[in-house]
Amino acid sequence: MQLGGRTQRDQAVRKFWKGLIMMDNKRIDMSEEIPEQTPLEVRIPEERIAVLIGKRGSTKKLVERMGECNLIIDSGTGIVEVQGKGDPLKSVITGSVVQAIGRGFSPEKAVLLYQENFQLAVISLRDFANPGSKRISQIRARLIGTNGRTRQIVEELTTSAISIYGDTVSIIGDYVSMEYAKEAVLMLVNGSKQRTVYTYLERNARDMRIKKIEETFG
Repeated sequence: MQLGGRTQRDQAVRKFWKGLIMMDNKRIDMSEEIPEQTPLEVRIPEERIAVLIGKRGSTKKLVERMGECNLIIDSGTGIVEVQGKGDPLKSVITGSVVQAIGRGFSPEKAVLLYQENFQLAVISLRDFANPGSKRISQIRARLIGTNGRTRQIVEELTTSAISIYGDTVSIIGDYVSMEYAKEAVLMLVNGSKQRTVYTYLERNARDMRIKKIEETFG
């Protein structure tokens, strides 16, 4: 699917990065133009470093090739520096690919972010629970469902990918899928029954299809 020009895609990426929740709780200021070849730093959990590197460095090499960049990985701190050597926009997208892997997505799903219209959303469950409460565990259980069924159904109905990792829930999808997947996740987080959420998505399935067609053909 095409957005209809690089300018619109640049704007969409800037909008995404403005709201991006980084692992160190810092936000990247995208109010200015994307600077040429300015390194980006993303912190991911140390236990996800091996996934980012991959067997014999295969995943790292894939991300570097697709993102036209070099990845400098500090295994001790979990900080990954993205050093662009091509299209600056691809370096920015690579930052979200790295974060997606850090938030529990497989590399195969994370690299979907290089496709037109795809984006990553990270929702902190800490915003919905008091420190030290058991509510985060309860929310996680609601989102996952029995044998992962709730997450699977939401993914299928919205054609998105969802990862529940630590105290965050993350979504990868195109702009239309993201709109409905995020709403479904927030409904579950705020206590809606699973059946209510499924009904909401099924009722809006036609609207989702129409919006996807409209985005494709303008």
